[in-house]
Amino acid sequence: MKDKKFKVACFQTNSSDLVDKNIDMLSKMFACSKKKSFDLICLPECVSVFSDKKKKIEFYSYYYHQKFLKFISAQSKKLSCFILVGSVPCKKKNGKFLNRSYIFDPKGKILDYYDKINLFDVVLNKVETYQESKNFDPGKKIKVCNLPWGNLGMSICYDLRFPIMYKKMAQKRADFFSIPAAFTHTTGKAHWHTLIRTRAIENGCFIFAPAQSGIHDNGRKTYGHSLIVDPWGNILSEASKDISIISAKIDLRLVKDARQKIPSMSYYK
Repeated sequence: MKDKKFKVACFQTNSSDLVDKNIDMLSKMFACSKKKSFDLICLPECVSVFSDKKKKIEFYSYYYHQKFLKFISAQSKKLSCFILVGSVPCKKKNGKFLNRSYIFDPKGKILDYYDKINLFDVVLNKVETYQESKNFDPGKKIKVCNLPWGNLGMSICYDLRFPIMYKKMAQKRADFFSIPAAFTHTTGKAHWHTLIRTRAIENGCFIFAPAQSGIHDNGRKTYGHSLIVDPWGNILSEASKDISIISAKIDLRLVKDARQKIPSMSYYK
């Protein structure tokens, strides 16, 4: 029988286009979390290298990708916990990349991965234009990963705006969603809290949303405010704008309770 309670942490970072700098930042954060005995640690999107430039992403892929994954593997073993890597670029044979989220088990092995399906191609205003598809191809498969306490529906950032995807994961018995993000300050300020809480409420699921925050090397400004939200839409823990660690104790019985009170899931069977 699965344990119904566990402890989750979300790391809020200000990642760089320098991978060694990111590893150093994460090493300090992992060291701080050592005494906390977390069962699951979630990292943000673009946590290994934060850049829109193909040359920077190529450099990471060639020289650092395996090094970064080995670093995470070592940390999962050292801390004896599951680690969700929000996303790293994974090169394809056609020269483009996949924006991939990994989950490592406490033995340091990759348990599963998810490739971002919905790419961030938007025009916010005359200054802010983003075209993730310039360097990345979309993933094709929804992923629900089995963990000791329940099922994790995996997603990344812009996926948050596509509610059918989360409903499909809930239908596959997801108890909680991971939504690692690098939300822009513009969109985050307007929509972040509303979208996160909505996805939790309409599916009766917990949400773990670690985020990037601050001004990055490429000039992009991200919103921060990493969140852990329960199935009723209550915010259990929230970061501000700084590099930080938030955490919460998760009781899976709340998923069953929320879905019994409001059985909206039955309409999607």
